Amino acid sequence: MAPTTSAPFWTCDLKPEPARDPAALLERLEIDVPRDLLLESLTHRSYAYENGGLVPNERLEFLGDAVLGLVITDALFDRNPGVAEGELAKMRASIVSSKALGQVAREISLGEYLLLGKGELTTGGRNKTSILADATEALIGATYIGCGLAMAEKLIMRLFEARIRASEELGAGLDWKTSLQELSSQLDLGVPAYVVTGEGPDHDRIFTARVRLRDGLHGFGRGETKKEAEQQAAKGAFAELNSDGVREGV
Repeated sequence: MAPTTSAPFWTCDLKPEPARDPAALLERLEIDVPRDLLLESLTHRSYAYENGGLVPNERLEFLGDAVLGLVITDALFDRNPGVAEGELAKMRASIVSSKALGQVAREISLGEYLLLGKGELTTGGRNKTSILADATEALIGATYIGCGLAMAEKLIMRLFEARIRASEELGAGLDWKTSLQELSSQLDLGVPAYVVTGEGPDHDRIFTARVRLRDGLHGFGRGETKKEAEQQAAKGAFAELNSDGVREGV
């Protein structure tokens, strides 16, 4: 991958303020990603657009998504020899979801190092789950290219080990939408449909969702993406339908 610049990207010529010097991030993560790759992984498309000629982190995100999926799948497959494919898929989905990736990014303060355009900076882009999730995958992609698969795997396991262990205990929470569909079928309430609405400008949109079943609306969800809002609504609906009162009436 061709380098985008030969100068340190925290100097004034690229105007990344208020991003922090990423050297501290590399030290914390114990990785040595080449500077140009690191620059690319931290560059949101809004910043690239405002500072023409820069490469955004979207291609690295695409690659990092695949590397992350491979490493997590391999770990789950190896550690859970008696678990069926469907459950393994749920476990993986809970580990690599946008919400989980955003949480990982916050744990390592990744948002402080991102290069964002003025619009994203003024609307809290450093803490947006979607931006943080994409940047986490881009950082993994950069590590894979710059340091190899072994180092990328080491980084992933360091960041996701606790979530891999926790996934074995989540049960229905592995995938609330699938769990709700199974429960609604048992209760003869039909297939869940999601009523989703969005509010706010495109760059700062918030979605809300409710679940429509045969007996009416259930649950409530809110998130930065439709998928996140639907999962939260499914979680609430599952709790409502799984209550003792509902089961007694079945």
